[in-house]
Amino acid sequence: MVSFVTPVVPLFVPGSRPERFAKADGSGADAVILDLEDAVAPADKDRARESIVAHAAKLKSPVMVRVNAAGTPWHGSDIEAVRDLAGISIMLPKAERPEDIANMTRRIGRGVNVIALVESAAGLANLADILASPGVTAIAFGSLDFALDLGCAHDRLTLLAARSEIVWRSRAANRSAPVDGITADLGSPEVAEDDARHAMKMGFGGKMAIHPKQIEPISRAFRPGEKEISWARDIVETASSGGVVQVNGEMVDRPVIERARRILRLAASSN
Repeated sequence: MVSFVTPVVPLFVPGSRPERFAKADGSGADAVILDLEDAVAPADKDRARESIVAHAAKLKSPVMVRVNAAGTPWHGSDIEAVRDLAGISIMLPKAERPEDIANMTRRIGRGVNVIALVESAAGLANLADILASPGVTAIAFGSLDFALDLGCAHDRLTLLAARSEIVWRSRAANRSAPVDGITADLGSPEVAEDDARHAMKMGFGGKMAIHPKQIEPISRAFRPGEKEISWARDIVETASSGGVVQVNGEMVDRPVIERARRILRLAASSN
């Protein structure tokens, strides 16, 4: 299985729209999610599979394929279609049972990165077992479907506990930082950026996008700002001894210094 790094902004593209694949590939997204599930009507599933098989290898960006969920009429055909596509990752929606992941990876017959899309109460309840499943490298949070499953509001306070559990369980399982769900509002890039900043503060490593104009706002939210970078520089420069000191009136010890160093590394990698 190839190594997996959480993409900050993976972009969804309907598998039934191959004319959009190249545009998505050049959009600046960190990965392209070729979608066989919600974005594709039942009548178009076969054509979408054929398009993905024909074009996925041509894309320069990392490619994920979101297959249809286990138990649907299309899941088996999806797996058969993509099993020989080298280098792709597979996103499994409605991830709820470890045995579904095991069955899928067994049918693929080789090491593959699996991003388990948690979208229900059952998925969250089984999160530890899902994370322990061979092949699972990261969790993605399908917040809209999760709220629908619970019959709750799709807002930050209501979903706070779920997001927090996804983050800390991913870390405890030594998996990549999870990816947050989409922002459905396409009319305001500021909303996507604000949602992304909330996800970043909670410990998510990225956030899925559904339109190219969301890419830069989401990416910007995950980059340290100038004020944060300045703070980190002051901390590292003043507290290089590693002991407990005060910097600009703030008590600084090892965890604070390590956080500052992490911010500077992230800023350097973003340039």
